[in-house]
Amino acid sequence: ARCASRGLVTFPQVNPTTGKVFKEYSEMDEQEVSAIVSRSNEAFQEWRRVPTVERVARIGAVAEGLRARADEVAALMCQEMGKPVSQGKAEVLKCAHLVDWYAEHGAGFLKDVDYPTLPGFRKSYVSYQPLGVILSIMPWNFPMWQVMRMSVPTIMAGNAVLLKHAPNCFGTAAVCEELLQSLPGVPQGLFRSLVIDVPQISNVLEHPLVQGVALTGSEGAGRIIGAKAGGLLKKAVVELGGSDAYAILADADLDAAAAAVVNARILNGGQVCVAPKRAIVLKSVKAAFEQKVVENLAQKKYGVDFGPLVHSKARQEVAKQVADTQAAGAKVLAGGVDAPIPDGETGGAFFAPTVLTDVKPGMVAFDNEIFGPVIAIIEAESEAHAIKLANRSPYGLGGAVFTQDLEKGERIAKSEIECGMCFVNDFVRSDPSLPFGGVKNSGLGRECAAFGMLEFVNVKTICVK
Repeated sequence: ARCASRGLVTFPQVNPTTGKVFKEYSEMDEQEVSAIVSRSNEAFQEWRRVPTVERVARIGAVAEGLRARADEVAALMCQEMGKPVSQGKAEVLKCAHLVDWYAEHGAGFLKDVDYPTLPGFRKSYVSYQPLGVILSIMPWNFPMWQVMRMSVPTIMAGNAVLLKHAPNCFGTAAVCEELLQSLPGVPQGLFRSLVIDVPQISNVLEHPLVQGVALTGSEGAGRIIGAKAGGLLKKAVVELGGSDAYAILADADLDAAAAAVVNARILNGGQVCVAPKRAIVLKSVKAAFEQKVVENLAQKKYGVDFGPLVHSKARQEVAKQVADTQAAGAKVLAGGVDAPIPDGETGGAFFAPTVLTDVKPGMVAFDNEIFGPVIAIIEAESEAHAIKLANRSPYGLGGAVFTQDLEKGERIAKSEIECGMCFVNDFVRSDPSLPFGGVKNSGLGRECAAFGMLEFVNVKTICVK
C-alpha cells in the first residue's frame, strides 16, 4: 500500500500458513536513508582504525546473542516466510557457528602478506584494507543465515553494512541490527537495516559513500544490480539461482542417493538456490531410484520436514511450472498440483512435495529453476550423457555425483561438472569453512571462507625503501 502523503510504501507482513497480516512496517523516506548512510560512514571511519584482532573479537561476541534468541527468531521466521520452526532454529545456530568460525580464523585471513621485496627496497607486502559502507541486498529464504554470512566477515574486515532485506523479513532484519549494534565496542550505525522499497535501492547504491554491493536473489535482480554497480565502478558480489544437477551413476548407493536428493530438495520447502533441481539417473537404475525416492518422501512429515511456500503467488508459480512440465509429457510419481492440503494451511501457499519423472530438455522442470519442493528425474543413456545433461543449463551453482568409484566421482566432480561447488555422494550445503558461489548465470564472487572475507577489501600493495 502507498502512503499518499509521501509516496512511500507500507510493508504488510503476511503469515503464509494463515494468510493473515501480523505486522506492518513503514518505508523510510529519502532524508532518513541519507542520514543513515552518512552515519554509517562515520561509524566505518571509527571502526577501520580498531585493530583487526579486536574487530574480530568484538563481532565474534554476537554468537552468544544468536544462541540466546534462537527460539524467538525461529518462531519469527516461521511467521514471516513459513519455514518449520525446527529448521529456523537450526539456521540461527548455524549463524552462531559461522560467527565462532570467523572469530577463530578471521584475523589470520586479514593479516598482511609478505611478497618478494623489490630490488633496492626494504620490504614489499599486501595489506587488506576495508572499502567502506557496503550495501547488502538479501532474500527471504534464509532470512538470518544470508544476512550473517555476508555481514559478519565483511564487518570484521573493517567495513560497515547497510542491509536491504526482503520486504517480508524486516522483523528478522531488525533482530540482526539489535544483535550487532548492541555489542560492546561496536560504533552505532555500523550495521543498519534499511526499511525501503526497490526504487530507493538505486539511490543508496549511487551514494558516493557506498563502496559496493552484495546481492543474493534472482538472476533478474542480479543482472540489474550488477549492471548498476558496474556503471558506478563499485564492487558487486551476486549469488543467484541454480538448477543443480545430481548425477546418479549405475554403481551408486541408491539408498544414499535417494535420501540425499529428497532431504536436500524438500528442505525449506524447496526454496533453496543450491537444492538438487535435476536428478539425472542412469537408465539401468532409474526405476529402482524412483521407487526409493517415493518411499523416502512418504516418510517426511509436514511441519517438521516441510511447510508452506513463502506466499500464495509462489505456490501458483510452482503449480504452473509442474503443470506445464506434465503437459509436455512428464509423469507425476508423488504429490502434484492436486495433492491434498494439510489441516491448518489456510494461506493458499502450500504445495506438496512432488516427484516428476521422464523429464527431458525443453520441459520447464529441466530448463528453468523451480523454487519449490519438486524433484525432477531425468534419464541418462550413459555417464557421458549424464554429464552432458548436467551441464545443459545456464546455471552453475552446485552439483553432485553419486558413485561407489570414488576416484571416478572425484574426477567428474572436479573436471566435468560446470559449477562452483560439486560434492561426491552427498548433497551440497554451505559451511563457513568453504567458499560458496557459482559460475555462469549463478553469479559472481564468493561467500564464506577466506574468499568471502576478502571480497570487500582493498588489496593494497605496500613497498618501503
